[in-house]
Amino acid sequence: MRIGRYLLGALLAFTVAIGGLYVYVNLRIASGNFGVVVPGEVYRSAQVTPEMIRDYRERYGIATILNLRPPSPGADWYDAEVATSAELGIMQVDFGMSSGRMLPLDRAKELIALMERLPKPLLIHCDSGANRTGLASALYLAVIEGRPEEEAEAQLSLRYGHFPIEWPDEISPMYATFEVLEYALAFDDDESES
Repeated sequence: MRIGRYLLGALLAFTVAIGGLYVYVNLRIASGNFGVVVPGEVYRSAQVTPEMIRDYRERYGIATILNLRPPSPGADWYDAEVATSAELGIMQVDFGMSSGRMLPLDRAKELIALMERLPKPLLIHCDSGANRTGLASALYLAVIEGRPEEEAEAQLSLRYGHFPIEWPDEISPMYATFEVLEYALAFDDDESES
């Protein structure tokens, strides 16, 4: 009988923890999932509204918006982003990628080169600001900034709503991409110290 109560208590605690995490992630995304990647240089967010673009331009001086969602002329979100960016003199660039598939090495190299040359301050976004944006932010820190692996990988974390493990035992495609690119692009801390 006692074991049953402990199991029930453990299940209840687990359910409450998962529920709290779910609420946290959804609130983070609903509030724009904004984050600073490199102060004064690179920022990250979920899909931006015209109001958010104006606010980020005023507060952070955003010069370029990098949209990681596929370009979608005719979609309200896309047309509003393009129009507001143009109105404010912000460069708007599309680099469509999937959050459900790993980013191939050649595309990762394109993304890195693009982020390096775009006018700063740069705002990177996708739909939720968790997965594609997390990978781009991690690559920026690791490759362009030369930051340590742990610091870069923190961009792909629950803090921004990214779940590195997908049920039941798969690594998320964005996290898997980062892990593969660590070696392919030689930015792993252990490799660089040898």
